Amino acid sequence: MLNTEPNLAAPDDFYAALMDAQRGLSPAQSRQVNARLILLLANHIGDAGVLREALERARAGIVPAGGDDTMRVRD
Repeated sequence: MLNTEPNLAAPDDFYAALMDAQRGLSPAQSRQVNARLILLLANHIGDAGVLREALERARAGIVPAGGDDTMRVRD
């Protein structure tokens, strides 16, 4: 079962560390760091059901590109 309750002792410190890890990187390099972090944490979790639930929750409410007004050319 995915824990969605606040669980970080120092969330601001984690956010700062996350930003520090990406400082000075190009957008592509930043995405690479994020992908590596996701895979490392997924391996640490190790439970396929929990990971599927996390993926579903992360994707919920996100409209695929072109499926909303974000990609539409305005007159």
